[in-house]
Amino acid sequence: MALIRFDGVAHSYSGHARQDSDYALQPMNFRWEDGGAYALLGPSGCGKSTLLNICSGLLAPSEGRVYFDDQDVTAMSPEKRNIAQVFQFPVLYDSMSVYDNLAFPLRNRRVARPQIDKRVREVAAMLDLEDVLKRRASGLGAELKQKISMGRGLVRDDTSAILFDEPLTVIDPQLKWRLRRQLKEVHKQFSHTLIYVTHDQIEALTFAEKVVVMSDGEMVQVGTPQALFERPEHTFVGYFIGSPGMNFLPCSIANGAAVVGSTHIPLTDAQAGAAAKHGSGNDQFKLGIRPEFVTRAAGDNGLKVSVTHVADMGEFRLVTAKLEGHEIKIKLPVEAGEVDTGEMAVEFPSRWVCLYRNERLIGDEVTS
Repeated sequence: MALIRFDGVAHSYSGHARQDSDYALQPMNFRWEDGGAYALLGPSGCGKSTLLNICSGLLAPSEGRVYFDDQDVTAMSPEKRNIAQVFQFPVLYDSMSVYDNLAFPLRNRRVARPQIDKRVREVAAMLDLEDVLKRRASGLGAELKQKISMGRGLVRDDTSAILFDEPLTVIDPQLKWRLRRQLKEVHKQFSHTLIYVTHDQIEALTFAEKVVVMSDGEMVQVGTPQALFERPEHTFVGYFIGSPGMNFLPCSIANGAAVVGSTHIPLTDAQAGAAAKHGSGNDQFKLGIRPEFVTRAAGDNGLKVSVTHVADMGEFRLVTAKLEGHEIKIKLPVEAGEVDTGEMAVEFPSRWVCLYRNERLIGDEVTS
Protein backbone atom coordinates (compact mmCIF):
# COMPACT_ATOMS: atom_id res chain seq x y z
CA MET A 1 0.00 0.00 0.00
CA ALA A 2 1.07 3.62 -0.40
CA LEU A 3 0.26 7.12 0.74
CA ILE A 4 -0.93 8.93 -2.39
CA ARG A 5 -0.34 12.68 -2.51
CA PHE A 6 -1.61 15.26 -4.99
CA ASP A 7 0.56 18.37 -5.17
CA GLY A 8 -1.19 21.13 -7.12
CA VAL A 9 -2.88 18.57 -9.37
CA ALA A 10 -5.36 19.91 -11.92
CA HIS A 11 -6.54 18.90 -15.36
CA SER A 12 -7.95 20.60 -18.42
CA TYR A 13 -8.74 18.44 -21.43
CA SER A 14 -8.13 21.45 -23.68
CA GLY A 15 -4.68 21.90 -22.18
CA HIS A 16 -5.13 25.70 -22.03
CA ALA A 17 -7.05 26.53 -18.85
CA ARG A 18 -7.56 30.27 -18.44
CA GLN A 19 -10.50 30.25 -16.02
CA ASP A 20 -12.17 27.87 -13.57
CA SER A 21 -14.70 26.65 -16.14
CA ASP A 22 -11.84 25.37 -18.35
CA TYR A 23 -10.85 22.79 -15.72
CA ALA A 24 -12.32 19.30 -15.54
CA LEU A 25 -10.44 19.04 -12.24
CA GLN A 26 -9.73 22.18 -10.22
CA PRO A 27 -6.21 22.63 -8.72
CA MET A 28 -5.96 20.64 -5.50
CA ASN A 29 -3.62 19.37 -2.82
CA PHE A 30 -4.72 16.17 -1.13
CA ARG A 31 -3.40 13.10 0.74
CA TRP A 32 -4.93 9.65 0.38
CA GLU A 33 -3.70 8.01 3.58
CA ASP A 34 -2.12 4.56 3.42
CA GLY A 35 -4.78 1.94 4.16
CA GLY A 36 -7.71 4.37 4.00
CA ALA A 37 -11.12 3.64 2.48
CA TYR A 38 -12.34 6.64 0.46
CA ALA A 39 -15.38 7.33 -1.67
CA LEU A 40 -15.49 9.97 -4.42
CA LEU A 41 -19.09 11.15 -4.51
CA GLY A 42 -20.75 13.57 -6.90
CA PRO A 43 -23.02 13.89 -9.94
CA SER A 44 -22.01 12.85 -13.44
CA GLY A 45 -19.42 15.17 -14.96
CA CYS A 46 -18.11 16.50 -11.63
CA GLY A 47 -14.55 15.18 -12.16
CA LYS A 48 -14.63 11.90 -10.21
CA SER A 49 -13.39 9.65 -13.01
CA THR A 50 -10.82 12.24 -14.12
CA LEU A 51 -9.38 12.26 -10.61
CA LEU A 52 -9.39 8.46 -10.44
CA ASN A 53 -7.65 8.13 -13.82
CA ILE A 54 -4.95 10.57 -12.73
CA CYS A 55 -4.49 8.51 -9.60
CA SER A 56 -4.14 5.29 -11.60
CA GLY A 57 -1.87 6.72 -14.31
CA LEU A 58 -4.37 6.32 -17.15
CA LEU A 59 -4.34 10.13 -17.43
CA ALA A 60 -1.46 12.57 -16.91
CA PRO A 61 -2.53 15.78 -15.13
CA SER A 62 -2.07 19.00 -17.09
CA GLU A 63 -0.80 20.62 -13.87
CA GLY A 64 0.86 19.38 -10.67
CA ARG A 65 2.56 16.21 -9.49
CA VAL A 66 1.40 12.87 -8.12
CA TYR A 67 3.43 11.08 -5.43
CA PHE A 68 3.20 7.56 -4.06
CA ASP A 69 4.89 7.85 -0.66
CA ASP A 70 7.88 10.06 -1.60
CA GLN A 71 8.19 8.88 -5.21
CA ASP A 72 7.05 11.12 -8.07
CA VAL A 73 4.90 8.84 -10.24
CA THR A 74 3.31 11.52 -12.44
CA ALA A 75 4.77 10.05 -15.63
CA MET A 76 4.53 6.39 -14.58
CA SER A 77 2.13 3.88 -16.16
CA PRO A 78 -0.52 2.08 -14.08
CA GLU A 79 1.55 -1.10 -14.26
CA LYS A 80 4.60 0.57 -12.74
CA ARG A 81 2.46 2.18 -10.06
CA ASN A 82 1.15 -1.26 -9.01
CA ILE A 83 -2.43 -0.03 -9.26
CA ALA A 84 -5.41 -2.35 -9.51
CA GLN A 85 -8.56 -0.88 -11.06
CA VAL A 86 -12.11 -2.29 -11.13
CA PHE A 87 -14.35 -0.73 -13.78
CA GLN A 88 -18.11 -0.27 -14.07
CA PHE A 89 -18.35 -3.17 -16.51
CA PRO A 90 -16.36 -6.31 -15.61
CA VAL A 91 -13.19 -6.89 -17.62
CA LEU A 92 -12.69 -10.66 -17.73
CA TYR A 93 -11.35 -13.45 -19.91
CA ASP A 94 -14.61 -15.24 -20.73
CA SER A 95 -12.86 -18.31 -22.11
CA MET A 96 -11.03 -18.88 -18.81
CA SER A 97 -12.35 -20.43 -15.63
CA VAL A 98 -13.00 -18.27 -12.59
CA TYR A 99 -9.88 -19.75 -10.98
CA ASP A 100 -7.72 -18.83 -13.97
CA ASN A 101 -9.13 -15.29 -14.10
CA LEU A 102 -8.17 -14.76 -10.46
CA ALA A 103 -4.78 -16.36 -10.95
CA PHE A 104 -3.89 -14.43 -14.12
CA PRO A 105 -2.38 -11.30 -12.47
CA LEU A 106 -0.16 -13.50 -10.28
CA ARG A 107 0.96 -15.75 -13.14
CA ASN A 108 1.97 -12.64 -15.10
CA ARG A 109 4.27 -11.74 -12.21
CA ARG A 110 5.69 -15.27 -12.12
CA VAL A 111 4.50 -15.96 -8.59
CA ALA A 112 5.16 -19.54 -7.44
CA ARG A 113 2.30 -21.95 -8.13
CA PRO A 114 1.65 -22.89 -4.47
CA GLN A 115 1.44 -19.20 -3.53
CA ILE A 116 -0.94 -18.54 -6.45
CA ASP A 117 -3.23 -21.36 -5.36
CA LYS A 118 -3.21 -20.20 -1.74
CA ARG A 119 -3.99 -16.59 -2.62
CA VAL A 120 -6.69 -17.42 -5.19
CA ARG A 121 -8.51 -19.61 -2.69
CA GLU A 122 -8.27 -16.93 0.02
CA VAL A 123 -9.83 -14.31 -2.25
CA ALA A 124 -12.46 -16.76 -3.53
CA ALA A 125 -13.48 -17.48 0.07
CA MET A 126 -13.74 -13.77 0.87
CA LEU A 127 -16.04 -13.14 -2.12
CA ASP A 128 -18.06 -16.38 -1.95
CA LEU A 129 -16.65 -17.64 -5.25
CA GLU A 130 -15.48 -21.06 -4.05
CA ASP A 131 -18.36 -22.95 -5.65
CA VAL A 132 -17.75 -21.50 -9.12
CA LEU A 133 -13.93 -21.65 -9.35
CA LYS A 134 -14.04 -24.34 -12.05
CA ARG A 135 -16.75 -22.69 -14.14
CA ARG A 136 -16.06 -20.57 -17.21
CA ALA A 137 -16.60 -16.86 -16.67
CA SER A 138 -18.73 -16.52 -19.81
CA GLY A 139 -21.73 -18.31 -18.32
CA LEU A 140 -21.98 -16.32 -15.11
CA GLY A 141 -24.31 -13.47 -14.15
CA ALA A 142 -23.42 -9.82 -13.66
CA GLU A 143 -22.94 -10.09 -9.89
CA LEU A 144 -20.51 -13.00 -10.11
CA LYS A 145 -18.60 -11.38 -12.98
CA GLN A 146 -18.13 -8.19 -10.97
CA LYS A 147 -17.00 -10.24 -7.98
CA ILE A 148 -14.36 -11.86 -10.19
CA SER A 149 -13.28 -8.43 -11.41
CA MET A 150 -12.96 -7.27 -7.81
CA GLY A 151 -11.08 -10.45 -6.94
CA ARG A 152 -8.51 -9.79 -9.67
CA GLY A 153 -7.79 -6.47 -7.97
CA LEU A 154 -7.61 -8.01 -4.51
CA VAL A 155 -5.55 -11.08 -5.35
CA ARG A 156 -2.24 -9.20 -5.53
CA ASP A 157 -0.61 -8.28 -2.25
CA ASP A 158 1.79 -5.72 -3.77
CA THR A 159 -0.78 -3.18 -4.97
CA SER A 160 -0.35 0.47 -3.98
CA ALA A 161 -4.12 1.05 -4.15
CA ILE A 162 -7.28 -0.50 -5.52
CA LEU A 163 -9.50 1.88 -7.47
CA PHE A 164 -13.20 1.21 -8.10
CA ASP A 165 -14.99 3.17 -10.85
CA GLU A 166 -18.74 2.75 -10.12
CA PRO A 167 -18.35 -1.05 -9.84
CA LEU A 168 -21.90 -1.79 -8.67
CA THR A 169 -23.87 0.15 -11.30
CA VAL A 170 -24.80 -2.99 -13.24
CA ILE A 171 -25.61 -5.02 -10.11
CA ASP A 172 -29.16 -5.69 -8.94
CA PRO A 173 -29.97 -3.26 -6.08
CA GLN A 174 -30.76 -6.11 -3.67
CA LEU A 175 -27.26 -7.54 -4.16
CA LYS A 176 -25.36 -4.26 -3.76
CA TRP A 177 -25.64 -4.36 0.03
CA ARG A 178 -23.97 -7.77 0.15
CA LEU A 179 -21.09 -6.75 -2.12
CA ARG A 180 -20.47 -3.53 -0.18
CA ARG A 181 -20.40 -5.49 3.06
CA GLN A 182 -17.89 -7.93 1.59
CA LEU A 183 -15.69 -5.05 0.42
CA LYS A 184 -15.73 -3.55 3.89
CA GLU A 185 -14.77 -6.91 5.38
CA VAL A 186 -11.90 -7.24 2.90
CA HIS A 187 -10.67 -3.75 3.78
CA LYS A 188 -10.87 -4.49 7.49
CA GLN A 189 -8.88 -7.69 7.02
CA PHE A 190 -6.16 -6.49 4.64
CA SER A 191 -6.14 -2.66 5.01
CA HIS A 192 -5.86 -2.01 1.27
CA THR A 193 -5.98 1.63 0.20
CA LEU A 194 -9.37 1.76 -1.52
CA ILE A 195 -10.77 4.64 -3.60
CA TYR A 196 -14.35 4.10 -4.70
CA VAL A 197 -16.08 6.34 -7.27
CA THR A 198 -19.87 6.59 -7.20
CA HIS A 199 -22.77 9.00 -7.73
CA ASP A 200 -24.86 7.00 -5.24
CA GLN A 201 -24.77 8.60 -1.79
CA ILE A 202 -25.88 5.38 -0.05
CA GLU A 203 -22.97 3.47 -1.57
CA ALA A 204 -20.52 6.19 -0.54
CA LEU A 205 -21.81 6.68 3.00
CA THR A 206 -22.04 2.96 3.80
CA PHE A 207 -18.67 2.03 2.28
CA ALA A 208 -16.14 4.73 3.11
CA GLU A 209 -14.33 5.97 6.19
CA LYS A 210 -13.92 9.33 4.44
CA VAL A 211 -16.14 10.67 1.66
CA VAL A 212 -14.86 13.23 -0.85
CA VAL A 213 -17.80 15.21 -2.24
CA MET A 214 -17.10 16.77 -5.64
CA SER A 215 -18.86 19.44 -7.68
CA ASP A 216 -17.65 21.10 -10.90
CA GLY A 217 -14.20 19.56 -10.59
CA GLU A 218 -13.68 20.75 -7.02
CA MET A 219 -13.48 18.90 -3.71
CA VAL A 220 -16.12 20.80 -1.76
CA GLN A 221 -15.87 18.72 1.42
CA VAL A 222 -13.95 15.74 2.77
CA GLY A 223 -15.32 14.10 5.89
CA THR A 224 -16.93 11.20 7.64
CA PRO A 225 -20.49 10.27 6.64
CA GLN A 226 -21.72 11.73 9.94
CA ALA A 227 -19.95 15.07 9.42
CA LEU A 228 -21.23 15.40 5.86
CA PHE A 229 -24.79 14.80 7.00
CA GLU A 230 -24.82 16.87 10.17
CA ARG A 231 -22.56 19.80 9.24
CA PRO A 232 -22.30 20.22 5.44
CA GLU A 233 -19.55 22.75 4.75
CA HIS A 234 -21.10 23.79 1.45
CA THR A 235 -24.73 24.14 0.40
CA PHE A 236 -24.08 21.67 -2.45
CA VAL A 237 -23.19 18.98 0.11
CA GLY A 238 -26.36 19.69 2.06
CA TYR A 239 -28.43 19.51 -1.11
CA PHE A 240 -26.74 16.44 -2.60
CA ILE A 241 -26.63 14.28 0.54
CA GLY A 242 -29.88 13.29 2.18
CA SER A 243 -33.31 12.28 0.90
CA PRO A 244 -34.70 14.84 0.70
CA GLY A 245 -31.74 17.18 0.97
CA MET A 246 -31.20 20.00 3.45
CA ASN A 247 -33.69 22.86 3.63
CA PHE A 248 -32.18 26.24 2.69
CA LEU A 249 -33.84 29.56 3.45
CA PRO A 250 -32.41 32.85 2.10
CA CYS A 251 -32.06 35.21 5.05
CA SER A 252 -30.59 38.42 6.40
CA ILE A 253 -28.93 38.81 9.79
CA ALA A 254 -30.19 41.12 12.53
CA ASN A 255 -29.80 41.16 16.32
CA GLY A 256 -28.28 37.69 16.50
CA ALA A 257 -30.98 36.05 14.40
CA ALA A 258 -31.56 34.90 10.86
CA VAL A 259 -34.44 36.88 9.41
CA VAL A 260 -36.68 35.15 6.87
CA GLY A 261 -39.46 37.52 5.86
CA SER A 262 -40.87 38.61 9.22
CA THR A 263 -39.69 35.46 11.04
CA HIS A 264 -36.65 35.66 13.33
CA ILE A 265 -34.76 32.39 13.88
CA PRO A 266 -32.18 32.53 16.71
CA LEU A 267 -28.54 31.82 15.85
CA THR A 268 -25.71 30.70 18.10
CA ASP A 269 -23.27 33.34 19.31
CA ALA A 270 -20.62 31.88 17.01
CA GLN A 271 -22.89 32.12 13.96
CA ALA A 272 -24.06 35.65 14.75
CA GLY A 273 -20.46 36.74 15.39
CA ALA A 274 -19.20 35.21 12.14
CA ALA A 275 -22.01 36.88 10.18
CA ALA A 276 -21.25 40.26 11.76
CA LYS A 277 -17.51 39.88 11.21
CA HIS A 278 -17.59 38.74 7.59
CA GLY A 279 -20.91 40.07 6.31
CA SER A 280 -21.23 42.80 3.73
CA GLY A 281 -23.94 44.21 1.54
CA ASN A 282 -23.02 41.81 -1.28
CA ASP A 283 -23.02 38.63 0.81
CA GLN A 284 -25.74 36.02 0.39
CA PHE A 285 -26.78 34.31 3.65
CA LYS A 286 -28.75 31.09 3.89
CA LEU A 287 -30.04 29.19 6.88
CA GLY A 288 -29.90 25.41 6.54
CA ILE A 289 -31.51 22.60 8.49
CA ARG A 290 -32.14 18.94 7.69
CA PRO A 291 -35.76 17.74 7.37
CA GLU A 292 -34.90 15.13 10.03
CA PHE A 293 -33.99 17.81 12.57
CA VAL A 294 -37.12 19.97 12.30
CA THR A 295 -39.42 19.17 15.24
CA ARG A 296 -43.07 19.80 15.93
CA ALA A 297 -43.59 22.50 18.55
CA ALA A 298 -45.82 22.10 21.58
CA GLY A 299 -49.05 24.02 21.24
CA ASP A 300 -48.81 27.24 19.26
CA ASN A 301 -45.22 27.98 20.28
CA GLY A 302 -42.54 27.96 17.60
CA LEU A 303 -42.27 28.96 13.97
CA LYS A 304 -45.49 29.09 11.99
CA VAL A 305 -45.50 27.09 8.76
CA SER A 306 -48.27 26.31 6.30
CA VAL A 307 -48.54 22.59 5.53
CA THR A 308 -49.35 21.94 1.87
CA HIS A 309 -48.85 18.16 1.58
CA VAL A 310 -48.33 15.13 3.84
CA ALA A 311 -46.96 11.79 2.60
CA ASP A 312 -47.16 8.75 4.87
CA MET A 313 -43.87 6.88 4.43
CA GLY A 314 -44.57 4.16 6.99
CA GLU A 315 -41.92 4.92 9.63
CA PHE A 316 -42.32 8.67 9.24
CA ARG A 317 -44.43 11.35 7.61
CA LEU A 318 -42.82 13.55 4.98
CA VAL A 319 -44.38 16.98 5.33
CA THR A 320 -44.14 19.69 2.69
CA ALA A 321 -44.72 23.15 4.12
CA LYS A 322 -44.03 26.81 3.46
CA LEU A 323 -42.25 29.24 5.75
CA GLU A 324 -42.59 32.86 4.64
CA GLY A 325 -43.25 31.61 1.10
CA HIS A 326 -40.23 29.27 1.02
CA GLU A 327 -40.88 25.52 0.68
CA ILE A 328 -39.35 23.26 3.32
CA LYS A 329 -39.48 19.50 3.95
CA ILE A 330 -40.02 18.02 7.40
CA LYS A 331 -39.60 14.39 8.48
CA LEU A 332 -41.81 13.69 11.47
CA PRO A 333 -41.94 10.34 13.29
CA VAL A 334 -45.32 8.67 13.37
CA GLU A 335 -45.37 9.19 17.14
CA ALA A 336 -45.54 12.97 16.53
CA GLY A 337 -49.22 12.52 15.70
CA GLU A 338 -51.44 13.18 12.73
CA VAL A 339 -50.56 16.10 10.46
CA ASP A 340 -53.18 17.96 8.44
CA THR A 341 -52.81 20.67 5.84
CA GLY A 342 -52.98 24.16 7.27
CA GLU A 343 -50.97 25.95 9.91
CA MET A 344 -48.51 24.09 12.15
CA ALA A 345 -45.88 25.25 14.65
CA VAL A 346 -42.36 23.83 14.35
CA GLU A 347 -38.97 24.35 15.96
CA PHE A 348 -35.48 24.56 14.49
CA PRO A 349 -33.24 23.23 17.31
CA SER A 350 -30.20 25.53 17.46
CA ARG A 351 -27.70 22.65 17.51
CA TRP A 352 -28.87 21.55 14.06
CA VAL A 353 -29.14 24.98 12.42
CA CYS A 354 -26.35 25.79 9.93
CA LEU A 355 -25.56 29.26 8.58
CA TYR A 356 -24.07 29.78 5.14
CA ARG A 357 -22.40 32.86 3.68
CA ASN A 358 -21.86 32.76 -0.07
CA GLU A 359 -22.69 29.01 0.02
CA ARG A 360 -20.00 28.20 2.67
CA LEU A 361 -20.67 27.19 6.29
CA ILE A 362 -19.73 29.87 8.84
CA GLY A 363 -19.74 30.14 12.62
CA ASP A 364 -19.29 26.43 13.20
CA GLU A 365 -16.48 24.77 15.14
CA VAL A 366 -17.29 21.24 13.96
CA THR A 367 -14.78 19.94 11.41
CA SER A 368 -14.61 16.80 9.31
